[in-house]
Amino acid sequence: MGAKYIFVVGGVLSGLGKGIVTSSIGKLLQSYGYKVTAIKIDPYINLDAGTMRPTEHGEVWVTEDGGEIDQDLGNYERFLNKNLPKRNNITTGQIYLAVINRERELGYKGKNAEVVPDIINEIKDRIRAVEEDNDFVLVEIGGTTGDIQNEVFLYAARELGRETPSVYILVTYIPFLKNVGELKTKPTQHAAALLRETGIMPDFIVTRSERRIDEPRKDKISKLCFIDKGNVIEDPDSETIYEVPLIFKEQNFGKKILEKFGLNPKKDDLKKWAHLLENMKNADKVVKIGVVGKYVAYGDSEHKDVYISVLEAIRHACAHLKVKPLIEQIQSTKIEEQGTEILKKYDGIVVPGGFGKMGTEGIIETIKYCRENNVPFLGLCYGLQMAVIEFARNVCGMRGANTTENDPDTKYPVIDFMPEQKELIKLKQYGATMRLGAYPAVLKEGTKVRELYGKEFVSERHRHRYEVNPEFIEKLEEKGLLFSGKSPDKKLMEFLELPNHRFFIATQAHPEFHSRFENPAPLFVGLIKASLEMPHQTVLKHE
Repeated sequence: MGAKYIFVVGGVLSGLGKGIVTSSIGKLLQSYGYKVTAIKIDPYINLDAGTMRPTEHGEVWVTEDGGEIDQDLGNYERFLNKNLPKRNNITTGQIYLAVINRERELGYKGKNAEVVPDIINEIKDRIRAVEEDNDFVLVEIGGTTGDIQNEVFLYAARELGRETPSVYILVTYIPFLKNVGELKTKPTQHAAALLRETGIMPDFIVTRSERRIDEPRKDKISKLCFIDKGNVIEDPDSETIYEVPLIFKEQNFGKKILEKFGLNPKKDDLKKWAHLLENMKNADKVVKIGVVGKYVAYGDSEHKDVYISVLEAIRHACAHLKVKPLIEQIQSTKIEEQGTEILKKYDGIVVPGGFGKMGTEGIIETIKYCRENNVPFLGLCYGLQMAVIEFARNVCGMRGANTTENDPDTKYPVIDFMPEQKELIKLKQYGATMRLGAYPAVLKEGTKVRELYGKEFVSERHRHRYEVNPEFIEKLEEKGLLFSGKSPDKKLMEFLELPNHRFFIATQAHPEFHSRFENPAPLFVGLIKASLEMPHQTVLKHE
């Protein structure tokens, strides 16, 4: 019969959490026994998110097949507990480039290439391409109704709804005005009106708000947005994003969507999900984790989404271990200014990925502090590279050791360009040219990494241009640095550890991209377990 479509669009303002709404709906439908996939549509001209600054766009999510994608695809994977390919991200740039290339190749046989129908057909074809054996395709359209960038995607969504059973969901903001003590629905009314102008009548309105909305407000939205009152779904701020599927379930949201399609639940199973939520709420221990990164501060603001997958991976591990995480992000330049004294309150440290010179000396000092003080440390991608530099400088006596990314003339280039990257950079081919996607590694028997994964062969996702320089591996290992995981051809160093340390592990990969709420990443579980062994532990008392 083919898949059915659920389109999720936004109103009033961006950043409402459409990705979490989409993921939560998918999780509910999955718990009812249906196969679900999800697509994120981004209206920007870029072909992908790979060349965007983290401080502007947030985290770049890497798919198994090497896509550099908007971070919402990460939410889908974390909630649905499944891998999604890069074709599940559609951008304006991809659509127009495909149509222009087809026109150049006489694909339109001399006819004009037009926005309608050619751009619209390209969008529809790409949405249909992900159906496979799924029962539902969730399609999140980025931005808000009324944005000029969205028009072609909303047009395509409307057309698909005429051809295939579809449901439309409008996620909108309900502001609370403290001066009058009232939730205001007028912005939602305008958002619904703008959506109707595209020919789409929403089947459901999901209200994002700081608090639960009352019956009079629901009644007003129902009457003025021409929607059944029971189809106004609340989505108030919650303690954790993983509560949202259960908040929706209380309101029978998933069942109401199925009713629109004339379907019933095949089963009803969110037991494991609910159990993990209980673990989070009833944790009896606290662990304090510091995430020392290059992109925490941006002006007067602190970014919450640059390292979102790392933060969520920590939470996943803690949920399984029934531990409450207290996570703080520390700008690495702050370590350069104030020293490592500020790190003493943490039970464990994570150094995530990054690029460039800014803040690297603070990261190196952080790693030195962890190594010398037996503090649990997990380095990811750039974190592994900085760990190698720190060890080379301070243990191997290679004064000034560095990465050629930051010091091309260093006497000890312990981190250097991957050979195939040099020509690409000369040609200024930056987009989608890094080592991207899942790559295998062989783990050395008897190592901590092998113990954590519980197997010899693993596959993790990558996003980097530089690697450990093979010329220095022997010298590093002579001094006690153990490369515990390597590529199958043994040319690339994928994991390292210090055998006599409480927990000192780094990987060239990004294991956070494989972490799921129901299936945490092994290295993060290991970090939290080791952090619980630190002397200053807090026990929570529950009434």
